[in-house]
Amino acid sequence: MKITLIGHCCVDVFHLADGSEKRELGGIFHAVAAMANIASDRDTLFPVFGIGVSEFELVTSALSEYKNIDLSGVFQYRGESNFVHYFNDGAPERSLTIAQPIPFSRIKNYLDVDGVYINMISGLDITLNTLDEIRLEVRGKKTSIHLDMHCLALTVNADGTRTRQTLSEWRRWCFMVEGVQMNEEEAAGISFEHFNDDTLAKQMMHLMVKAFCVTRGEKGVTLFQSDHKHLIRKEFANDVNPNPVSIIGSGDIFGASFFYAFLKKKKYDEAAMFAQRASALTTHYSVAEKHRCLAELRKEL
Repeated sequence: MKITLIGHCCVDVFHLADGSEKRELGGIFHAVAAMANIASDRDTLFPVFGIGVSEFELVTSALSEYKNIDLSGVFQYRGESNFVHYFNDGAPERSLTIAQPIPFSRIKNYLDVDGVYINMISGLDITLNTLDEIRLEVRGKKTSIHLDMHCLALTVNADGTRTRQTLSEWRRWCFMVEGVQMNEEEAAGISFEHFNDDTLAKQMMHLMVKAFCVTRGEKGVTLFQSDHKHLIRKEFANDVNPNPVSIIGSGDIFGASFFYAFLKKKKYDEAAMFAQRASALTTHYSVAEKHRCLAELRKEL
């Protein structure tokens, strides 16, 4: 299979109690590395994102370890990369620099694929017009698109913190996208009407969405599907880790695992079950180690 992954790459800066800093790659990197570990060596993944000149070698070096990743869609730009700061004292995370949206001109050569995974890491990863161009390009090819709404309904304050807001154009974002993913806070706040999950899911199905995932952290995930105009709701419990080492990137890992498993098996419920297990497994590991552990699940697909 060939799969394109689109979204902003980040450098996560962890401010430790002793005053020191630790830096790890984040954002779309979590999804790309996770999918690379569960995918076959016969698959080809095409990440498409930009990264600042200073971090370009770090990112490409980390991803070049995987034989199933084609790095031709990764480009460098002048200016700072996305930096997200996490604080030991419980202060809210801060996004102090955000890259420009990825233009369609960077994406268009990577759309002759089996699936397109889009993760709105910063909320500014692509514009709505770019998504429309992607849909127009692939609609005659029966290409699946999975959209993780992520930070799309968050605004960035002057100090880099985020505030949740409603999204007036959420229907346009979801229209004709095969799979849509949100966490439960995003689902509760994205519409002006503040729809409950079932009502929001029904709205999704009218937009031709085939699978709507609401991730709930330690409570698991809810999968909504339409069966002959009847809404089907399925719950998948989480294999709870009482002492997680790190939950950073868990939603990204869920989305990447879900989409790959669906493309492989063509069954959303099996994909959700697999992705929930994969995401839970990674909480036993540090940020630097969590992607490699997924290779042990590859044989299941």
